[in-house]
Amino acid sequence: MLELLLKNGLYTNVNTGNISKKDMLIKDGKIKKITEGINYESKSLKIIDLNENYIYPGFIDCHTHMGIIEEGTGSLGINNNEDSNPVMPELRAIDGINPNDMAFNDAVCHGITTVMSGPGSHNAVGGQNIALKTSGNIIDRMILKNPLGIKIALGEEPISTYGKQGKCPITRMATSALIRELFYQAQEYMEKKSNGSLKEKNMKLEAVIPLLKGELYLRAHAHRADDIVTAIRIADEFNIKKLIIEHGTEAHLIIDYLKEKNIPVAFGPMLTPRIKMELIQRNYSSALKLVEGGIKVALITDHPYNSIDQLRSVAILAASEGLNALDSLKCITINPAEMMGLDELIGKLEEGYDADIVVLDKNALNIMAKVILTIIDGKIVYNPHFSTI
Repeated sequence: MLELLLKNGLYTNVNTGNISKKDMLIKDGKIKKITEGINYESKSLKIIDLNENYIYPGFIDCHTHMGIIEEGTGSLGINNNEDSNPVMPELRAIDGINPNDMAFNDAVCHGITTVMSGPGSHNAVGGQNIALKTSGNIIDRMILKNPLGIKIALGEEPISTYGKQGKCPITRMATSALIRELFYQAQEYMEKKSNGSLKEKNMKLEAVIPLLKGELYLRAHAHRADDIVTAIRIADEFNIKKLIIEHGTEAHLIIDYLKEKNIPVAFGPMLTPRIKMELIQRNYSSALKLVEGGIKVALITDHPYNSIDQLRSVAILAASEGLNALDSLKCITINPAEMMGLDELIGKLEEGYDADIVVLDKNALNIMAKVILTIIDGKIVYNPHFSTI
């Protein structure tokens, strides 16, 4: 595997905000050493002089529908919502993602190295999502974690989807009841498996077992404050410790409760118009309020509802509303990594971490900055600027 030595990069520590000129040695897809003046020789070594450009951990979007809603294909490329049944935990995003979707190339060119992609929000229980790197053409070789979590959706999406079909759910109460019914059935199924009385396997219930065992995240689509509280209530009832609120448009209205319950928010998308009732409270300053209130926040694009190439723009917008630069960077690096349980692999430039790196010609929160180098797992995947030595 290619060995890389990146020389003279302006390294930003996302924990402290300190900027210093350092070299970085990359070997076997990992960051091996970060310090000043690295001298290293190897027949397979390639050296890139970064010429004091800015080097960051690869950016991370922990809520997208990349590859499962394909760009430029029309209705044939929309695979995110299975509208035939409101409860489908057995659906696997990996079976619907096309890694040749042009969005993956956009991600690489804009320094996004990891995303979560998964089902949409039409169903009360929509299926299993996945964490993956953004470079490759075989989805099974891009995986960081599969499945990452189970998608549930509260609010108007399931109601509007099935109400017009004359099916359940047509109320918020029914949506919650469907989720509870599934979880109760899964608990009984687990008990039968453990005592040897299970007669046949059930795909739906098998999919829920890792969630109830604490191995997966419950990732809850919820905009309104009351729906956020319902998600927390359901998680508490079934002792689910790994809950992520996705979107969280009204999360700023219940900051103290979220802090009490230690619930993080994957916030966004920020750049959408208020095209439905649940978005009325959408406000660019909400991320600032949540962070100041002690809530862990990741900023998301919800691609394609905001294009994946807008992730850094969203962080810049949050900074323009008063979120400090360090917190804005954390919202697209270490925070989403933590909210996917992958913070020991990605989200930082530290020795032992995956060599997922983005280099920009200016500070990342400068709207005029351009990505000039992207590296994923130690492999150069975008390089319009540098020559190697």
